[in-house]
Parts: sequence; structure tokens; C-alpha cells
Amino acid sequence: MTKFALHSSRHPRSHQPGDTALWLMAALHVIVFLSFMVVLASLSPAHAQDAAAPVCTGKNVLDELKAQDPARYAKVLAEAEKTPNGKGIFWKIEKDGVAPSYLLGTMHVTDPRVLAMPEGAADAAKDAKAVAIESDEILDEKKAMAGLMTKPDLLMFMDGQTIKTLLPEDKVEKLEAALKERNIPLAAVQSFKPWMISGMIALPACELARKANAAPFLDKKIALDAIAAGKPVKGLETMQEQISAMAALPLDLHLKALAETLELGSRMDDVTETMTELYVSGDIGLTVPMLRAMTPEEDAKEADDGYAAFEEMIITKRNHIMAERAAPLLAEGGLFLAVGALHLPGEEGVIELLRKQGFKVTRVN
Repeated sequence: MTKFALHSSRHPRSHQPGDTALWLMAALHVIVFLSFMVVLASLSPAHAQDAAAPVCTGKNVLDELKAQDPARYAKVLAEAEKTPNGKGIFWKIEKDGVAPSYLLGTMHVTDPRVLAMPEGAADAAKDAKAVAIESDEILDEKKAMAGLMTKPDLLMFMDGQTIKTLLPEDKVEKLEAALKERNIPLAAVQSFKPWMISGMIALPACELARKANAAPFLDKKIALDAIAAGKPVKGLETMQEQISAMAALPLDLHLKALAETLELGSRMDDVTETMTELYVSGDIGLTVPMLRAMTPEEDAKEADDGYAAFEEMIITKRNHIMAERAAPLLAEGGLFLAVGALHLPGEEGVIELLRKQGFKVTRVN
């Protein structure tokens, strides 16, 4: 069978995409906590704030797929077409008797293309009476850290285990080398849970460097702008809730994701670039089909099983929480609501859940 991801001379055959590494990449872009914590965890004296930022690399994997396997590319497009609300990241929310509100799907990165926001979104945020984001704890890093450390077992191993004791020796060597490329000593993070360490090496070096130099990701920028304008900022979740969702997934799944991320290497940059391009174009419904297409077809069943667990804990359950907690804020009118874009599409996406609560939600072109 065709394995489009293996044909590029840039990526050796051993760097075969794995389903758990790919859902980890999705998690990095739908959990605000990860964007916040990964950079805090990676900060060390070795990070030179005035060092030249690494150049972003990465290629669109869908372009590869189209060239190498047109039939499978067509299947990806067909799957995306079936996804409810899979087009568009900027939506208007209306209900009789109140001022309209707006919903922006975000990507938790500092990429200038993402920070630019779609036409009309910046004006809607400026005119809103209030702003709601996934977690308002990103506004106060010290307070957030203090709150998270009340449950350190969610972030770190407390029983003497370390990532060095859990991984085979050859994987530890690869991990140490990957972290060294990002100026992160393994000794400084070896007690962290695998998904945190995975995040440090899954994010492109250029993105991690921008965050380490205090560049705000989109959600934080929206919130900071609102605070500067004297507007209230509400959080729909706590960071502890977000961490608990990740921690609820089995440890062996997290270790598998870490091992696969190490094998994929720079291929993860391609995934980030593709997700970014899909976000900017508003083709959110293509994201999950693209991730599935990166897994060889003979491994599709295992990949679907792995993604199903991730989707239930990290996306679907949180969709319901966000929609329920956003409803009373939307009922007041004039809200600018910003949540991860992967929470928008689907039968149980935030858009459909808001419609079921009686709101009219329409895409803003």
C-alpha cells in the first residue's frame, strides 16, 4: 500500500508516522495549558534571550499526499467535507433580545500568520463588552504555577520514577539529544510526565524560542488586549481541569507518544506547518483527516482507536464544558469567545452544542 509519508528523501523510512505522536500534536493546539506550561518548563539559564531565533521549517504534508497518492488525498477531502462546520474559524452568535457575540477558533501558537486573525475578528474583539477564553489563568503565570503545584502529581512523578527509568536506554539518548537542541537539560525535566516532555520536543524549535522570549500566543494576546482596554476576561476552564484530562489517558499511551515523537523528528515540524496553513485558510475540518492520513493505511485501525481515546477526553468532553459555561455569558450579549479551533467542528463541536442551546451561529466570511 502507498505510504506517502515515507517517500520524501528528507525523512528516512524509520521515521514512520505514529498515531499517538500525531494526536499529541493535536493536543498541543487544543489545550491552552500546554502552550503555557511547555515554555515555562523549558526555561533554563541555557536559554539565551538575545540568541537568534531558529528559522521555522516544515512542509505541507497534504501537498505531498496530493502528489504521491491522489486517491487517498481525495478521501481526505471527502472526509473533511462531511464534517459539520468544518469550514471557517470566525462565527457570529445571535439570540433574540441581546447584542450579537462572536466566536473565534484559535491556535495556541505565536506564529504571525495566526496572530493576524481573520478579517473582522480584531474589530469584533475591540467592540465586545467582555472576552472569554479557555483559561484566564494564562494571564498570571505565578498564580497559575502556584495553583498547579497544589497537585504536583499531575505534572511530575512523585514516586521516584523518572523518564529515564521508563524509557529504554536508546530512547533516553535520543531524548537527551532532542532536548539539547532546544537548550533544555534532561536533568531539569526528567521528573516531568511524558506528555510535558513530548510537548517540548514536538513543538518546532522556532515556536518554542518565540514563547521562551515572551511572545504571546493568540489566546493570551486576545486576553491581554482586553485587559488593556478595561474589559473583563472570563475563563471557561481551569488549568487543573485541562491537566486532568491529559492525565486521564493511560501512561503507556503517553510513553508511546514520546517514543514516536522522537522517531519522527523534524516531521513534526511538517505537521505543525500543515495545521497552521489549514487554520489560516479556515479548513479546520481537514485537520483530523490529515493527521489520520499520515498513518500508513495498514495501521489505520490502531490509529483510529488511539485517536478515539484522545478525542473523547481532550476534545469532546471539553466541548460540552465550554458550551455550558459559555452559555450564560453569551446570554448577556456582546461577548468575544475564543477557544481552540479543533473544538468548533463536528456533531459535538462547540458550534453545534451552542445551536442546541438556542443560539443562532453563522460563519463570518
